[in-house]
Amino acid sequence: MAQPRILILGAPGAGKGTQSANIVEEFDVEHVTTGDALRANKDMDISDMDTEYDTPREYMDQGELVPDEVVNAIVDEALTQADGFVLDGYPRNLEQAEELEEMTDLDVVLMLDVGEEELVHRLTGRRLDPETGEIYHVEYNPPEDEEVEERLVQRDDDDEETVRERLRVYHENTEPVVEYYEEEGTLERVDGEQTPDEVWEDVKATIEDAA
Repeated sequence: MAQPRILILGAPGAGKGTQSANIVEEFDVEHVTTGDALRANKDMDISDMDTEYDTPREYMDQGELVPDEVVNAIVDEALTQADGFVLDGYPRNLEQAEELEEMTDLDVVLMLDVGEEELVHRLTGRRLDPETGEIYHVEYNPPEDEEVEERLVQRDDDDEETVRERLRVYHENTEPVVEYYEEEGTLERVDGEQTPDEVWEDVKATIEDAA
């Protein structure tokens, strides 16, 4: 099959990163994320846009949000350079979804469905090894080394209050995007509460069916 153009949607903790890595390996496509695209194009000349700064780098250096129109241009550039892709982290709102439709034709839109309480359980159980930067989970992926286990810490943004606020903001912004693709008849839902291997089997089959 030709290299597919895939959009993957899902809340924080739904497993988009894990499944995107599987897609990249299986289908030989690029993993395009907003963050990576911004970092790769931070010196892009945006002086022709009516924006405060002339490059994305200046927004990032000031700790300011990069405007939607700049993000759109950067994602467009990244997708143009890719033969096939799995797009992760964009679109974050309805306006970006409409922009994306102008940029490219998607072969499949995947939605990893995971319930709210399971997402909270996954995110609040994450632990960071401050020495290596490795991420573990107290239940799903604990370290084998006791010494490592003893030095694990919970990141501030993984405490329950912060996690629930992140999910609230996600739902508020992204529900319209999910509805948009659902109404178009292009959304393919996958049960994200299965084991990662079972989710991958469903994701792979869904992409192959859409090709």
